[in-house]
Amino acid sequence: MLEAKYKRVLLKLSGEALMGDKKFGHDYTTIRNMAEDIKHVVESGTEVCVVVGGGNICRGNDAALLGMERATADYMGMLATVINALALQNILESVGLSTRVLSAIPMTSICEPYIRRRANRHIEKGRVVIFAAGTGNPFFTTDSAAVLRAIEMNCDLLLKGTQVDGVYNTDPVKDPNAVKYSNITYTEVLKDNLLVMDMAAIALARENNLPIKVFSIKEKGNFAKVLQSKGHYTKIQEG
Repeated sequence: MLEAKYKRVLLKLSGEALMGDKKFGHDYTTIRNMAEDIKHVVESGTEVCVVVGGGNICRGNDAALLGMERATADYMGMLATVINALALQNILESVGLSTRVLSAIPMTSICEPYIRRRANRHIEKGRVVIFAAGTGNPFFTTDSAAVLRAIEMNCDLLLKGTQVDGVYNTDPVKDPNAVKYSNITYTEVLKDNLLVMDMAAIALARENNLPIKVFSIKEKGNFAKVLQSKGHYTKIQEG
């Protein structure tokens, strides 16, 4: 059994992470591995909430580049996050966890509207809360939504599960000589324009001193390892 090092954390999952090795949509074996990792952490006594992206289905930035109005494209991306949240919810419940999906865009036929006090109460009852539809506003990414919800829920730590094992000075997929940081400050991320999260998200995290750990979600068990300060990751925090 793990020791609960943090009382409450928020896990940010990219939509692309849900694809596994596919080029679109969902890989249910991959999502089940994530669900089992989340269960392992919950059983240790750590409260977990999740923000999931929508890039495996629709990315607002990409649609806007193709000529679509940016606000409309972003709303499409928000709806994609709801689809992902429902998929994740279903698989989390199949491994025995109690969950709730709360959407920033009300759609009461399929999930609850986001209300901060209600979300907090669900987490206190041991439920995994999945926040969907980003912030509910265009021009903000799900990274910004993750930082915002982590602050609102008084989380001790935000963990960003990605396709790479931390923050690098350049894209490690494209540059074999990319250098990984073990620790880096918010200010350095902003100054060097490192694209680990959007700038608004990093600035908001810095303002509220919310520590962030960036790690690879691809390896099973990494979520729990990183919570124990083991494995490979980058920690973003001032000072």
